[in-house]
Amino acid sequence: MNSHSNESSSPIKEETYDASKLRVYAQHLLKAAGLDLAIAQVVSDTLVEGDLLGHDTHGLGLLASYIKEIESGAMKSSGAPLVLSDKPGAILWDGQRLPGPWLLDQAYKTLAPRARSLGVASLVIKRSHHIACLAVYLMKALQDGYLMVLASSDANSASVAPFGGTQAVFTPNPIAVGFPVEQSGVMIDISASITTNGMTNRKHKAGEKFEHDWLMTNKGVLTNDPSVLFTHPPGTLLGVGGLDHGHKGYGLSLIVEALTAGLGGRGRVDPKEGWGATVHVTLYDLKAFCGETEFKRQMDHVAKLCKTNLPLDPSKPVRLPGQAAFGKRDHQLKSGVRLHPSIAPSLKEAEEKYNAKLSDCFIH
Repeated sequence: MNSHSNESSSPIKEETYDASKLRVYAQHLLKAAGLDLAIAQVVSDTLVEGDLLGHDTHGLGLLASYIKEIESGAMKSSGAPLVLSDKPGAILWDGQRLPGPWLLDQAYKTLAPRARSLGVASLVIKRSHHIACLAVYLMKALQDGYLMVLASSDANSASVAPFGGTQAVFTPNPIAVGFPVEQSGVMIDISASITTNGMTNRKHKAGEKFEHDWLMTNKGVLTNDPSVLFTHPPGTLLGVGGLDHGHKGYGLSLIVEALTAGLGGRGRVDPKEGWGATVHVTLYDLKAFCGETEFKRQMDHVAKLCKTNLPLDPSKPVRLPGQAAFGKRDHQLKSGVRLHPSIAPSLKEAEEKYNAKLSDCFIH
């Protein structure tokens, strides 16, 4: 169904929602679907934070799919990760297909004290379920004075071809880095492909096309039509750099594969298990190197050089990565969260099954 068919007349589009109520709403649905309460709290908080930061394909837009995964048993509803290797600064977990946001929360709690003690600590999780919005985890780390590197791949699917090819090998393979600077921080959250599966799926369902030719048909013809990912055989997403400099996106894809599947020991050579992730997270304690004061002195200066740079368009000054997300979060916490119009319809089935109303979260 085209979720935008009644967009002009729908009151949902113009409504704002209370963030605290959204957390309770999402938690209720996740728990009713079978998720343990403690896990549901973390997952609901993570999804709402995604919307607060403006990443609306990786916020509550995922909730309906998460609920179906819980109901089917594809997302494990309780338990703990299995520790496969545990050295002071290097840990490997089997996530046993538990919810990604909860596994990342547990990973952070495990890594933070080790990074304080050792300076650097890394953890890789294989067989995690989907981890939602990467920027949410960066925000927590930089607020605590860490530099975080986070990467994710999903060996269960493929939508991105290697540079020069026409057959999908990779997922968009996001890699993210966050660190403190000025009064907030920098959050770099990028994919090795030009666009993401989430945005492609949304546009396909809505019957929309991209502004630019960011995809290829299965014959290698450039297109802006997301439907090419759903043909047989399917087309592919272009890597960062497109056909001109796509070797850069290809390189990023391989880096993420090495950090996740390579170090985790589970990837594309193994049997598929369904929607999920292999995750790499590293925390650097700034105090273990030059110290937070000197780090910020250096990076604040670079940030100033960027933000005061003469812009191509005077109405669009240069911003730091994450600057808009922090601003949007502050605004929406005060004035209410605006959800993408496709989110409310996607949750109707779960609401009817588990007695919940998104409209109860409206700010009137």
